[in-house]
Amino acid sequence: MNTITIEELEQLKDGEGQIVDIRPQDQYERGTFPGAISLPMEVFKERYTCLRKDQPVYLLCHTGERSLDYALFLEEQGYENVVNITGGYRAYLRLTLSRYIQSEEEERKAKTAEIERSIIKRYRKTIWRPFTKALNDYQLIQEGDRVAVCISGGKDSMLLAKLIQELQRHGKIHFEAVFLVMNPGYNADNWNIIQDNAKLLGIPLTVFNSEIFDTVAGIEKNPCYLCARMRRGYLYSHAKELGCNKIALGHHFDDVIETILMGMLYSGKVETMMPKLHSQNFEGMELIRPLYLVKEDAIKAWRDSNGLHFIQCACRFTENCVSCGGGRGSKRDEMKELVAQFRKTSDVIETNIFNSVRNINLRTVIGYHKDDEAYNFLDDYDARGNHKREAQEE
Repeated sequence: MNTITIEELEQLKDGEGQIVDIRPQDQYERGTFPGAISLPMEVFKERYTCLRKDQPVYLLCHTGERSLDYALFLEEQGYENVVNITGGYRAYLRLTLSRYIQSEEEERKAKTAEIERSIIKRYRKTIWRPFTKALNDYQLIQEGDRVAVCISGGKDSMLLAKLIQELQRHGKIHFEAVFLVMNPGYNADNWNIIQDNAKLLGIPLTVFNSEIFDTVAGIEKNPCYLCARMRRGYLYSHAKELGCNKIALGHHFDDVIETILMGMLYSGKVETMMPKLHSQNFEGMELIRPLYLVKEDAIKAWRDSNGLHFIQCACRFTENCVSCGGGRGSKRDEMKELVAQFRKTSDVIETNIFNSVRNINLRTVIGYHKDDEAYNFLDDYDARGNHKREAQEE
C-alpha cells in the first residue's frame, strides 16, 4: 500500500485516480477534498465494488488513520493500486488555512507598503516635507535619541508613528523609537480597532495598562483636562522606564492655531502650543510635536485615500461611538468651526494666525511676561519718548 500527501494529491490531473472520502455523509457534505466521492465507512464494505480496479484509489478519512484499514481491505479484494492520504482531511484543512493566512499576510504587507509609499510620494508636499521641516526647524529629534511615540489610536498619532518609521528608514539621523500605547480602559471595540490598525500599518506596539478612565468617570468638573494630565504623566513615567528621553505626540498645525485662538478669546492671553517642551516633573525628558507644521486636512486626505478608519475619542463620554468620536462639543470644536469660516474668507488667515505668535513686536503690546518677569509699556514709556526726541535733535 502506498501513501500520498495532500500537496502531492493536488498535483494529480483529472482522471488519474479515484479520490474516495470515507467519512460520514454529513461530514462529507460540510466539506471535502475537491473531486472526492463519498463512500462512508458504514457502507464501504457493501458498496466498494463501485470502485474501478484499473485506476488508483485514494482513500481519505479525517486523520489518515481509519483509512488505513479500508486500504488494506481493498488490497485483500484484489485492488492493486490503493493509496492512503497522509493526514486525511484535517491535513487539507490545515493546508487551506495556512494558505489563507499566508495570502492574507501578503495582502496586508502589500497594503502596508502602499500606505508607506503614499506618504513619500502622493503626500510628500503636504505631509512629509512639513514633517521634516518641523524636525529641522525646531531640532525635535537628534542623534542618539530614544523616542517614545505615543499612540492614542487616532489618525494623528497613527500617521506620526508611520512618519517616525519612515524617518528611521530613510533619514540621516540615527535614533531609536518605541511605539507606546497606554490602554486607559478602552472598550473592546476601540481596543480591537487600535490593534488591527497597528498590524495593518506595520507598527510594533509596546502596551501598558492603566485605570484612568475609571478614575475620571465620576469627575463632573473638567474630566477631560484631568484625563489628559493623568495620561501625560503615565506616558512620561513609562517612557522614562523604557529608557526614552523624549515623548512624541500627534498634535498638528490646526491644533496650534486653535490653541492660539482659544487663548485670545477665552483666556485673554497670547500663547501657543510649543513644538517642544522640557518636562517639569520628569528630569531629562522632553515632549516633541513632529506634526507641528502638518495640516489636519492633509492627514484626513491620507487617511481617506488609503481607506483607513481610526478611533477619534475613546473616553467613557464618547465610547458608544466607536469611530466617530461622539461629538460632545468643546471650545476646541468651536475654534475648528471658526477656522473653517476663516478659510472660506481667505487662504492665508490660518497661516497668519500661526505667524502671529512668532512675529510679535514687543514695542506694540501693552504688556508681556516671561517667567517671573512682567513688563508694562508704561515702565519705559517716558524714557523711550525722551530718547527718541534726543535722537531727532541730534
